[in-house]
Amino acid sequence: MRTKQISYNTPDQVILGGLIYQSEKPTKKILISTHGMATNCLKERDEIIAKTLNKDNIDYITYNNRGHDLVSYINRIDSKKTLGGTAYEDIEESYEDILGTIEYVLENGYEEIYLQGHSLGATKTIYAYNKLSKDIKKHIKAVILLSLVDIPVAVRTYLGEQFSQMLTYAKNMEKEGMEHILMPEKSFIHPLSVKTFLKYARDYQNFDFARYSEKDYTYPELNEISSPLFMRWGNNKELILQKAEDLCDMLKQKIKNPKLDINYIDQANHSYLGKEETLAKQIEEFILKI
Repeated sequence: MRTKQISYNTPDQVILGGLIYQSEKPTKKILISTHGMATNCLKERDEIIAKTLNKDNIDYITYNNRGHDLVSYINRIDSKKTLGGTAYEDIEESYEDILGTIEYVLENGYEEIYLQGHSLGATKTIYAYNKLSKDIKKHIKAVILLSLVDIPVAVRTYLGEQFSQMLTYAKNMEKEGMEHILMPEKSFIHPLSVKTFLKYARDYQNFDFARYSEKDYTYPELNEISSPLFMRWGNNKELILQKAEDLCDMLKQKIKNPKLDINYIDQANHSYLGKEETLAKQIEEFILKI
């Protein structure tokens, strides 16, 4: 396994960077990994999955999207900087990040792409996939969603009885033009600006794909994914209200993808800590059989 540091531009002129884990032999196949909140492209989980897939002559790219870490600067080609990171990101800009990464790998000779997202990265992956052109989608050979979270419900559940109070506070700050200040401590599991909090608590309609608590929801965005679809959760401190087994059983009935692989990993937590090898093996088996 060889590692190469990379840098490239998104269609909206943001500069992204990351790593490619390269197989020993040249290949046309690559997996693109999109991370979630409060993290970045440097994770043992990615390295373990990459090492497993490299043995099958599949390269692996993990990159810092503009939501990396808690607070970060987003660099642009025009040298302007804007605040990013989990606290300040706009999830709908993830389309530019994922499209830019896809364009980068296509320009570098890859032809078969596997899109993977973890946690908020899974939401971003669904959002981006449904906006991709047909010419791009023909290169997407599978979509891999790890621990997809119902974000609006997560915010409401975390805050409990304080949700209405925090939402009113955020709306008032918005009216005063103070969208970029941080919300009060313990408004969420991570620090969030007023603008980003409102995106998750009020303005989530464009990326509300995981309505696990709505019995009649038909998951149209997930059912738009025509590529083979792999979904996993843990059952130990996972960010879901349901039992992992019950959630998987329900989604198997709702999602009509003919090449659907939905399951959970016993004793895995939201980050798959200590279960990385198991996850990597399951992803490998899924890719090799499609």
